[in-house]
Amino acid sequence: MPLSLLLSRYEQVILDLDGCVWTGGEPINGSPQAIEALRSAGMRVAFATNNSRSSTEDYVAQLWRAGVQASLADVVTSGGAMQHRLAETRAGRTAFVVGSEAMFRHVEDAGLKVMNGTDLASRAEMVVVAASEQFTYDDLRTASLAVQRGAELLATARDPTHPMPEGLWPGTGALLAAIETASGATAALVGKPEPQLFLTALDRLGDGRTLVVGDRIDTDVAAAAAAGLDAALVLSGGTSRLQAEAAGRHADGPRPVEVADDLAALVNGGPA
Repeated sequence: MPLSLLLSRYEQVILDLDGCVWTGGEPINGSPQAIEALRSAGMRVAFATNNSRSSTEDYVAQLWRAGVQASLADVVTSGGAMQHRLAETRAGRTAFVVGSEAMFRHVEDAGLKVMNGTDLASRAEMVVVAASEQFTYDDLRTASLAVQRGAELLATARDPTHPMPEGLWPGTGALLAAIETASGATAALVGKPEPQLFLTALDRLGDGRTLVVGDRIDTDVAAAAAAGLDAALVLSGGTSRLQAEAAGRHADGPRPVEVADDLAALVNGGPA
């Protein structure tokens, strides 16, 4: 099946995962076939996600289970970006971590000492915030006290929600907002809308006309703009049609080059 007119203009694609390729790990209808169509047409494909719940290895395994072939080099995560940032500039420091087991490993592998569960947790030099489904008031208190005492606040993302089959769950941004409110500080980010995830994906893909496909204007489309890339928006995740239409009326914000119901519709030229 030939690609849509839009996709035929590009040589490679960077795809968001949550809300674009799958929802809660379950592939969105037609997305594995759409990715296969891209590759069959000779396009290079990479995946970039703000979701730090899993390791890169876990995401590769999830993609295979969803019917999408992938290697470690194909997947760029905010957790991996956090590890890279910490290893380059903060190795040897102490950290209090809000996040999944995968994020704890990223921080430890970067050469930092994780202080969670110790009497000195609120005196850590870094507070690292990522996706977590076990966030507690104790975490909020410890993180905010550490920041008030001078700890640097660094987060993987500011996404307020996370698309799941039953609806939108609170995302990393919801947890981060509580910590920022309690501490009075503003976190630095390593994930989207910062451009680094896409720049890393570009390093792996090589030169070529590149399209980003994502489900959020404030992260995917904004990060693409920051990286100097075109972006298309799909409505299968965190953005409604009304929100997409509203964004299209504001010329001062990031705007997608096209809006489609889902990845399959975008690739195959279905109705928007």
